[in-house]
Amino acid sequence: MTEQTDSQDSSQPKAGAIIVPVTLFEQNCTIIWDEPSRKAVVIDPGSDVPKILDAIRQTGVTVEKIWLTHGHIDHVGGAAELRDALKVPIEGPHVADKFLLDNVVASGARFGITGVRDFAPDRWLDEGDTVSIGGLHFDILHCPGHSPGSVVFFNKALRFAHVGDVLFAGSVGRTDLPGGSHATLINSILTKLLPLGDDVGFICGHGAGSSIGQERMTNPFITGEM
Repeated sequence: MTEQTDSQDSSQPKAGAIIVPVTLFEQNCTIIWDEPSRKAVVIDPGSDVPKILDAIRQTGVTVEKIWLTHGHIDHVGGAAELRDALKVPIEGPHVADKFLLDNVVASGARFGITGVRDFAPDRWLDEGDTVSIGGLHFDILHCPGHSPGSVVFFNKALRFAHVGDVLFAGSVGRTDLPGGSHATLINSILTKLLPLGDDVGFICGHGAGSSIGQERMTNPFITGEM
């Protein structure tokens, strides 16, 4: 579990975050909170719900929402269980990933993941929507390609995004799964993420985070398209 607390001047919002690796895929389940209120959100609880609950207790935050970047099993496998445990709503992903959430049990069986449930979120998200936790507000970008319903959460004030499996440090999301499209994914990155600005840092679904500027300069999947 890794922790980071944001340190801007007093005129800007302040936030903290921890990453809790879950599932055999080491998916970055992320807890983000508004520092003044300690209100928090869990992003992509893929599995290992007891581990996530323990991280919440250790951090001392109050989780009020669950956000999902997309519908793949390693990102949503624990969502229904965590919703029941915390009694909080699930927001996201885009409705285009409904076919994935309708088949969580079947997806889990293919990877030997048990104890999961099919479910629907309390709110589907779309381009232009806004979600919030405490004093933190995130714009929703619909970024299909890795999955049809992938979304990105972007906080303009913090210059920060959670991009799920759309973009990685040095790579991009795989597109060989049902509903995936490499051309669509690259278009999402070029038209939705790169315009956010080179100073924007991001957490992704697996591995270390990065910045838009770093990926614009060095990511071979991007440099070859510019």
